[in-house]
Parts: sequence; structure tokens; C-alpha cells
Amino acid sequence: MISRKLQDNSAGLIMFLFSSHVFKLVTTKAYRRHLVKQRGWITALVMFMSLFQIAISQNQTPEPEPESTKVLQLHYQDQHVVMDNGILQLTLSNPEGFVTGIRYNGIENVLATGKEYDRGYWDLVWNFPGKKTKKTKGTLDRIEATKMEVKTQNEDLIELSFSRTWNTSSSTAVPVNIDKRFVMLRNSSGFYSYAIFERLQGWPAVELDNIRLAIKLNKDKFHYMAISDDRQRYMPLPDDRIPPRGQPLAYPEAVKLLDPIEPEFKGEVDDKYEYSMESKDIKVHGWISTNDSVGFWQITPSNEFRSSGPLKQFLGSHVGPTNLAIFHSTHYVGAELIMNFKQGEAWKKVFGPVFIYLNSFPKGVDPLLLWHEAKNQTKIEEEKWPYKFIASDDFPASDQRGSVSGRLLVRDRFISSVDIPANGSYVGLAAPGDVGSWQRECKGYQFWSKAEENGYFSINNVRSGRYNLYAFAPGFIGDYHNDTIFDISPGSKINLGDLVYEPPRDGSTLWEIGVPDRTAAEFYIPDPNPSFVNHLYLNHSDKYRQYGLWERYSELYPSEDMVYNADVDDHSKQWFFMQVTRKQANGGYNGTTWQIRFQLDDKMKNLTGNFKLRIALATSNVAELQVRVNDLSANPPLFTTEQIGRDNTIARHGIHGLYWLYNVNVPDSSLRLGNNTIYLTQPLATSPFQGLMYDYIRLECPDSINYITRS
Repeated sequence: MISRKLQDNSAGLIMFLFSSHVFKLVTTKAYRRHLVKQRGWITALVMFMSLFQIAISQNQTPEPEPESTKVLQLHYQDQHVVMDNGILQLTLSNPEGFVTGIRYNGIENVLATGKEYDRGYWDLVWNFPGKKTKKTKGTLDRIEATKMEVKTQNEDLIELSFSRTWNTSSSTAVPVNIDKRFVMLRNSSGFYSYAIFERLQGWPAVELDNIRLAIKLNKDKFHYMAISDDRQRYMPLPDDRIPPRGQPLAYPEAVKLLDPIEPEFKGEVDDKYEYSMESKDIKVHGWISTNDSVGFWQITPSNEFRSSGPLKQFLGSHVGPTNLAIFHSTHYVGAELIMNFKQGEAWKKVFGPVFIYLNSFPKGVDPLLLWHEAKNQTKIEEEKWPYKFIASDDFPASDQRGSVSGRLLVRDRFISSVDIPANGSYVGLAAPGDVGSWQRECKGYQFWSKAEENGYFSINNVRSGRYNLYAFAPGFIGDYHNDTIFDISPGSKINLGDLVYEPPRDGSTLWEIGVPDRTAAEFYIPDPNPSFVNHLYLNHSDKYRQYGLWERYSELYPSEDMVYNADVDDHSKQWFFMQVTRKQANGGYNGTTWQIRFQLDDKMKNLTGNFKLRIALATSNVAELQVRVNDLSANPPLFTTEQIGRDNTIARHGIHGLYWLYNVNVPDSSLRLGNNTIYLTQPLATSPFQGLMYDYIRLECPDSINYITRS
């Protein structure tokens, strides 16, 4: 909406934009650099914020905009259907439902120039149980509809359906009915898309691995990618990844750019996984054509339809230029997140809608500011959710949904004598299950809210259904789980009052390593090998996204493993952020054993009972954790997880995958006054990507030495 005002010379905002210093600030990069050099950065910031405050306030004014004279139309062509609202023209293949063309702002087609079926499409990866080979992830189905139907057509909106019904006699097609929908509104600079997946009772068993909407843009136009305020850059071309211009590294997705078309990218590593995002942060991402001053964005106003809760990581935009809306994937979790449907199991789920939004600025205005305008449009879409204009009865409007509210408190008498408001905790509704089961839940919907400073939360616009309440709080280990079945119905408003989470705790803290935040981000993350860098992440808070950091461990510890003194060492400097295998000169790998050294003084000598070792893991990939105390040769070990995890977080530059919590009893007889050592061994070693990331480790004294703040 701001872009439309920018293009209207009579609007008050454009007059403000074109006034002296403000115009120069917004439109001229050189002038902004001049202000900074002249120590005018404060002035520049104030002017810049003032501009956007005015823009947002004008955008939110209650006065309606003048009615557009543009007409919303639907055109039928040979093998295509076209939706046109005078701002944007969307062309779809008929009846397949592939997005073949998007005309906008003088650009005939913003999409890639390849095959029509390879420009914009819904697809999924699936398999019949037991038929997947080791060399394939399943069958890729670029969902090709067989029927086109107009669901709604009036002066305000058009909604089209492209559907495919499973043939019960088929033994080669996925046993799911799929209905892809596309919606265009009058006066809207974009279109919406969602899909309805349905299985009927009696249908055969099937596995679904991945469900997404993919859109590929014109590589000659869209070169600048933005996925967050601090993760945006000019990107290499897809041609740069192909040998001899590019050299594949340890896996096909990672490529070193040897001879890119644009020399500025020479020597960098490109890998789509370096641009993954947590579900809670996937609100808007996309691309800018700087020469045309045009932005292409995917806006996701709700993540209720995504799998595995707010921390699940998904791909978004990456080299192509590609824009993805991934609704379900096993990335950063593994096979545990495959949707397994049993013989006869019925199921229905709506994925989306997402909003594909295009914006533009007049020539001369810095096109990179299109990102900020897209963020403003995201807020508008979030306020409109759930959309009222969707034709399907399977997408309930706001008055057909319910809400749950309350207050979450944390009770840990070894930290505070009073209950602590769970500020910043995530509280959510998901399918009934066990503690932490929301991490692996993927067939239903999930609804999450972030608690405010005093611990109050409100989960709104919840679909009808049966749920448990789950939560996790930063600064505390474990998960809260309320196993009450909450039956949400249209219009229901449930206030739960005060809820109290008591995290695992048996005694006072003898020592601790890390911060309980479900990630390994607080630990020591090395600089990358200069031969394998992504310039975006140099001097960046997300430096763990650099390629090849697993190899840095062997370089820092070529012959002996890490030793950490819990009494004096700093985890941000001495604790390597992942326990991986050590590469050998012959090309093989060895497991690793880390040591935690600490002392017990005289006031511990009369202790009896078990100490408690709490180990929270941020991820595990085909790994095992063995714990021994003061005897490295003990067999069996005091504790073992056995082999756990297959989330591939290490290779995919993540800082967490699935969360694991283990509580290990340490007999007082295994400890001694003076020096003690806990050995953490990860013995499995056939790959550089096997290993663990720790979230937090704590050793608790037996409760008898409680001398802190118990009341």
C-alpha cells in the first residue's frame, strides 16, 4: 500500500519524500554515506525513522483509500487461465494449476524462463511404506491437477481450484486427494495460495516427507535476497554452482564458487541451508530486482499449518532465485517427522494460505527499501488473519475459532523463593501427547504464543479440535506439559489462570555449563576456514552458519580432545559448540571423549545419596552419548543414550535440531574430595557429520546440602 502511495504524486507521503534532505536520505545511498562520514548518523536515523512512522501511520489511517477504477477479470486462454486485477496478472496452466506467468509493473513475466511446469508449483515427496531405497528420499510429485473450477468470482475476488482425486485402482499415485487454490483480490498487489490435502477411510498406507510451494524467479532480474533485517545480500547466479564455475563440496548442496559470473562472489561457498529459518521467524522473505525497483515476497501471516512447533527450521529463499513456502519437511529433525499414515487412516489438512506479494518504488528510490515496505505489508496480513475471503469451508473464519489464555510461572526454589513469571516462554496447543511431543507432531495444527513480561499468554484463532497445552521457558531446562484435553469449539474462550512449571531439579547447583535456551549458540564457535566462507556471516551473530565448521574441531584438537574446567573456564571461549568426530590422516574418523573437571571441597565430605547430572542436548545426529565418572575405562558406562537422532543439523549449519533432556544419577561413591572428572564420549564415527550439540549441563548436589533459597 505504501508503494501505491509512492506512485501517486498527489499523496502527502510523496510530497514528504521529495522534500530536500528526506528525499536525498531515502533515495540516495551516497547521501546516507555522506551523513555517516560527517557524523550525522543520528540525524540520518531520526529522519529515516520519521519517514517510516509517517508511512505506517498513513497506511493505518481509518480513512478509506479512493476506490480503484481497475476491474478484476478472469480470462480463459488455450490451456491457461488468467486472473487480472489491473495491478498484477497471474497466469495458471489449465487444468494442471502450475504458475506459468506473473506480469507486474511493466515486467512481462517475473518468473524463470524455463519449462512452464518448472516456474511455480506445489509438490510433495512421498512413498509407500517399506519401498524406499537407500538412494532415494521418495517419489517427487509435482502436483498436476486434472480439474479446474471457479469457486468464487465477483467484483472483489476470484478463487480458483485445481484439484486431483486419487484413483482407488492406482498403485503408483499417492493416495491423497489434493486441491490447490489461488485467490486474487481487487486492488491487491499479489495473490494467495493454499492447498487442501485429504485421505479417506480405507485408503492404503503412505508416507509423506515434504510438502511445499516453490516459485522460481527470473535470474536476470532478481539478484538481491532478503530473509531478515540482518540476513540479506546480493546472491550469486545458479550458473555459478555448475562445474567448472562451481566445485561441489562434502555434499551436493554446498558448492565453492571458483569462477562466478560476478567476480565479487569468487571463493565463497553457496549452500541453501545457510539460509534456513525457524518457523516462528518465517514471516516474510523474498527477492528484489534492483534495476526494476520491484520486490517479490512470500508472506506467511500464521504458522499454524507447519509441522513441529515454533523452533522447527525450514528452507526459504535461496539461489535460483528461488522462493519456497515449505509446509512440512523432515529437515533438522529426521525420519521421526515423516507423516506415516496407516492403512485406512483418514486425514485432512489445509496448508496455507500464504500471500505472494509484489511491490515497487519509483525510479530513483533505493530499491532495497522495498524490504521495509514488505514487512509493513506482513503486519497488515497478520492483522487480517484468519482471512474472511477464503471460499473453502475447511478454512474457518475467526468466529469459528476459539482462544486459550493464562499465565505461566516457573517454580524453582533453588533460584527464587517465589514463582517466576515465564517471560519470553513459548506456550502452545498441539495434538494430545507426551512431554515435548509437539516437536515430532506433524499431522495436525499447532498454535503458539510468546508470553509477555509477566508470564501472561493468549493463544488466539485456534481451530476447533482437541489439544494439550505445551510450553518451554528460556533459562530453564525441560518442557511444560498440561495433559488436560482442551476441546476447542467455535467461539470458545478458555482462561486457565495461573499455571506453574516446575523444571527438573533435585538439589542446588554445584556447577553449570551453558545457558538453557535449547541451542548451542552461547558456546565457542570458531572462525571458518578462509577457503570456505560466506561473506554474509563474517562478523555476524549467526557465524555458526558458515560451511565446514565441523572440520575446525580436528584442527583445534588434532590429537587430544577438549578438556573443560567447570570451576574456572568460560563456556563461550573454551567449550566447542559441537562434539563431532575427529578426522584422521588416512581419511577415517574417530570418536571423541570430552572431559569436565571440577573439585569437591570439604563441605561435601558428609554427603550421601545421588548427585544429579542434567544434560540437555540441542541436537544429535547418528550419535551416542556415554557418561563415565572418574573412570574412563568403566564398562558399561554409568549412562548411555544409545544411538539417537538423525537430524543432520551439523551438515546443515544449524545450531539446534531436536531437543533431548537426560537426567543421570551420579552416586556419591563415584565422586571424591578434590579433583573429579566426568567423561562425555561420543563413540560413533563413520562420518564428519555425526555428533552432538549441547544446550546445557548442570551437576546438582544431593538435596541434603540445600543451602540456597529454599523457603
